Amino acid sequence: MNATVTAIELFPLRIPRDEPYLGPLEEANRPNEKGYIVRPGNRTVYPVFDQTLLVKVVASDGTVGWGECFGVVAPQIAKTVLEELLIPFVIGRSPHDVERIYEDLYDLQRVRGHFGGYALDAIAGLDMALWDLRGKLLNQPVWQLLGGLRHERLAVYVSGLPGGTKEERAALGKGWIDRGFSALKFAAVVADEGEVAEIKAIRSDVGPTPKILADLHWRYTALEAVRLIERLSEFDLYLAEAPVAPEDLAGQAQVARSVKTRIGLGEEWRTVHEYLPRLQARCMDVIQPEMAHTGITGFRRICELAQAFHCQVMPHATINIGIAQAASLHVAATLANFAMHEYQHTIFDRNKQYIRSTMDCRDGYFSLPEGTGLGAEPTEEVLSFVINED
Repeated sequence: MNATVTAIELFPLRIPRDEPYLGPLEEANRPNEKGYIVRPGNRTVYPVFDQTLLVKVVASDGTVGWGECFGVVAPQIAKTVLEELLIPFVIGRSPHDVERIYEDLYDLQRVRGHFGGYALDAIAGLDMALWDLRGKLLNQPVWQLLGGLRHERLAVYVSGLPGGTKEERAALGKGWIDRGFSALKFAAVVADEGEVAEIKAIRSDVGPTPKILADLHWRYTALEAVRLIERLSEFDLYLAEAPVAPEDLAGQAQVARSVKTRIGLGEEWRTVHEYLPRLQARCMDVIQPEMAHTGITGFRRICELAQAFHCQVMPHATINIGIAQAASLHVAATLANFAMHEYQHTIFDRNKQYIRSTMDCRDGYFSLPEGTGLGAEPTEEVLSFVINED
């Protein structure tokens, strides 16, 4: 109980992949000199490789905790925030004060940075590492430290069907259903014949029972989104995610009150302060917090706030090697309002080789990682992908 933080190390990683996230590139879409592309469907930047930022916290007794920052784009930015601003305020402190440390680091940036963005991504990875360290010091899994287990396994939806045509994507969806999964999400950004044609093809292949979710990628005005969701509902759409721009609170509320389909929001928000006005305005039925944006402390507070507004939780899963995924499962397993977890199969399945963990996803469920702390640590092999900043 007397251990203190003596060192914090950072590892920005870049892992090659054969095909970019979300599937083949559009015609004439080529990466720039930094390896980034912009998907024309949502004008958002993506890398052609997997990137993340690992955080290693070492205690005075030699115990090590691991966390993972949101590092999809330019993980060096969060690394600089940690090195130049945050780490010096954590060295020498007790990992058992993890929630106090989260609040102190947040306060540091209130008028010097921002309540969102890269500053919160940096705090998130450090927060995860401190929770992992605390669990190991107490010989307990993180879910036990958060109040106990409600779900021994966690239902999932399969996220992304990266085929070149709608027929290929529909066939991929049927393959997942045949393997025991019961929910799928397609991405509007790569639905080249439109969302209605996409869901029609998927529903035709998978049959009437499986749940189909649609990620609309912030593409529409409120009126456009309402009209589209009404058409998608003819094919029993289970949830429409991110129908309008993330900053359009009024539009979010308009969509939610105008349709009879669940609305999911929240992967891009980092604090209760961004969620609260949207919960008050009844902008969504489901929240989708991203662990690598929030950290464990922020994630749990967001989910508890959502419970007061009778919102369900379907956590988002970003590009990472699996430490943030493990942290997300630990919190989700303790939630009364948990519904399903995103399963990014094109990321999780290829990158789980880079962590030591029993965490797995099969037959429609995530299994919780075993062991103390988060139950997930990077392998020595993955550290060979550290970005050379010289």
